[in-house]
Amino acid sequence: MPFGGLIFLTSGLYMGWSLGANDAANIFGTAVGTRMVPFRTAAIISIIFITLGAVVSGGGAAHGLGALGAVNALPGSFVVSLCAAFTVMWMTKAGLPVSTTQAIVGAIIGWNLFSGYATDQDALTRIVGTWIFGPLLGAGIAFLLFFLVRFLLGRFNIHLIRLDKYTRTALILAGMFGAYSLGANNMANVVGVFVEASPFTDIRLFGFTFTGTQQLFMVGGLAAGVGVATYSKKVMLTVGSKLFKLSPITAFVVIVSTALVLFLFASQGLKEAMESVGLPSFPLVPVSQSQAAVGSILGVGIAKGGRNLNLALLRNIVLGWVATPLMAALLTYVALFIMQNVFMQVVYV
Repeated sequence: MPFGGLIFLTSGLYMGWSLGANDAANIFGTAVGTRMVPFRTAAIISIIFITLGAVVSGGGAAHGLGALGAVNALPGSFVVSLCAAFTVMWMTKAGLPVSTTQAIVGAIIGWNLFSGYATDQDALTRIVGTWIFGPLLGAGIAFLLFFLVRFLLGRFNIHLIRLDKYTRTALILAGMFGAYSLGANNMANVVGVFVEASPFTDIRLFGFTFTGTQQLFMVGGLAAGVGVATYSKKVMLTVGSKLFKLSPITAFVVIVSTALVLFLFASQGLKEAMESVGLPSFPLVPVSQSQAAVGSILGVGIAKGGRNLNLALLRNIVLGWVATPLMAALLTYVALFIMQNVFMQVVYV
């Protein structure tokens, strides 16, 4: 791969790091916030399973994002990814669990406006629709799962010490599923804009082809893991303890419901199975993991009577969701102008 390609890819690594620092933190935020899972354990699991999900199942959501606007020049991909990552990082510094999906969508729209390419309205509608249905779906699943778990615990008389052990194990298993689902769904936000202008070429190893796209997704997954390990604690505390006080069991409910939302919008196999029997399927588009997590926490809070919800913090989170795509679009448009007219780089073809 040319050295120039590596330089431009650094913004994708920065975006992956931001994903880990913000969105990936929500997978184990509730578990770490309740001190049931050590932070180091959460970071190691996140690195492994985010990367695995990205390589195995990341392509579907990437195609859905690519339909919004195919950034076709490497310098343009660099700018789009960098501005989206900067937006996420700015919100992370404020301790708010913002959406990397919203940031990258806003950045792509900024590129479309600058390059003159039309924004695919159908793709935009599908993606923006998840910003509404994602939190609602997460809340609904968490609401039902809360009562199911409570019923099962009431049905089986489990000793407190054994229950504690089971809960810790359940949180780790749920975290694995959540990390895999995040890599499968949200890695499109990290490196999806590089697919059209990928600096990687296919490699054949032991009879198997490791495609350039899979290499991109693997690098993005590793970058996200580094973000979890180095800069995610503040958001973990916001989601895991400040929005609503979660017990270890309700933390499990939140992680599972959040992971299910991401998985539903990332599974090519599930989509094909539903369509084969004539059922409507979920679109393969990146979904905001932060929004799904917040919706799941709200679902648990409502199931418990709606008491102790931090409505002021919820208002700030929602305002961050509104500001994120607007900020990313504006930053991208200005940065593309600078890249083209100051650094003399071709940002679209």
